[in-house]
Amino acid sequence: MLWFHGSRYFREMGLVLLGMTFISLWIHSEAHYSLSKHRVSEIDRKINRLRRHVVKSIKSEDGDIIDCIDLYKQPAFDHPALRNHTIQMAPTYNPTAKNLKERNNIEDSSMNIVTQVWKKGGSCPKETIPVRRIRKTDLIRDDNIGNYGRKRPQLSTENKNLSVQLANHSKAILLTVGYRYLGAKGDIKVFNPSVEKDDEYTTSQVSLINGPYYEYESIESGWAVNPGVYGDRQTRFFVYWTADASKTTGCFDITCPGFVQTSNEIALGAAIYPLSVPNGLAYQITVYIFKDPNTSNWWVQYAEKINIGYWPPDLFHGLRYNAESVEWGGEVYSTTVGHTPHTSTGMGSGRFPDYVFGNSGVVKRMRIHDNSATLKFPEWVEQFTDEFNCYDVEYVEDYIEDPEFYYGGPGRNPMCP
Repeated sequence: MLWFHGSRYFREMGLVLLGMTFISLWIHSEAHYSLSKHRVSEIDRKINRLRRHVVKSIKSEDGDIIDCIDLYKQPAFDHPALRNHTIQMAPTYNPTAKNLKERNNIEDSSMNIVTQVWKKGGSCPKETIPVRRIRKTDLIRDDNIGNYGRKRPQLSTENKNLSVQLANHSKAILLTVGYRYLGAKGDIKVFNPSVEKDDEYTTSQVSLINGPYYEYESIESGWAVNPGVYGDRQTRFFVYWTADASKTTGCFDITCPGFVQTSNEIALGAAIYPLSVPNGLAYQITVYIFKDPNTSNWWVQYAEKINIGYWPPDLFHGLRYNAESVEWGGEVYSTTVGHTPHTSTGMGSGRFPDYVFGNSGVVKRMRIHDNSATLKFPEWVEQFTDEFNCYDVEYVEDYIEDPEFYYGGPGRNPMCP
């Protein structure tokens, strides 16, 4: 009899525990479901906000959709500092006019200009801007939708070469410091290096920087392979900005408010073609970032003829006036940078610097604009790499008419396990 009552007791306690477990799981699943609904709603709001002023859409053969958005209702004006901003449709002077003669004198016939894939499918009307459509899957990859399109902000210590260093970032660059920089330019050879993981990226760019390493401001433009932002491993043209070392501000392209686009010819974040291949034809993009002396807007010019748009000075503090340093070269982001096993994400072409055969990443016709009237090569430059066994650098200036900077590497290799 005692055994019977004891057995019933344990059965009842088991049912109670089972019920409590079920209720706990139900509450957890409901909370998760509620969170998922909130997240989906947040994603939908962002997408609808980006698509609300679409005038025309173009289906690109590479799978992208380019939306032609009303110029005066573009995402930039959602930024609090730009609510009453008046668009500047063109720079107040032609920054390339004085340098056309130089271009003709130092013409490199082996470097050919690239275009964008989507333009095969059509064009955007005047007073619209081409915007690469962001998909839901792009936003779902980020835990925090507000961080979508922004570089990871983990900071490390300042290095003696005065370049900006970030944890999990590896750079191979040529840099110049010591003046008030109002512009920078370069011809960047275009490749499609491999990217090992979806949360990694590789870029090649021109950058202008101001401020200390822990709170630096930066504006950049070049090409990137960035599956975390773009959802694939195509080589794409990009711009990037931040006003606080990517902690809470800035993003690639116009994935957040900030960059004001004026051109209907170039879609930021869209794929570019053709691409260079080792031992084949060489293709490049020519990028020039410069400050308008009258409005203080930082313009981005593509291929020496297309003024894409600008970052207004209201986004910045130090960069409102000038940059303190300029960098040309490559950058790789990975959580396994500096660790073993190292990432196999490539930089440049994915090969080490190769001046003899030209099969690596390279930047040519590097120029800066300081207080002088015209563009010029910097009076002082220094090459720097975080991991020379993984990504190396080679600056060439002897016996050639114009200095050249070679950079890159494969990442993981026998010297960089």
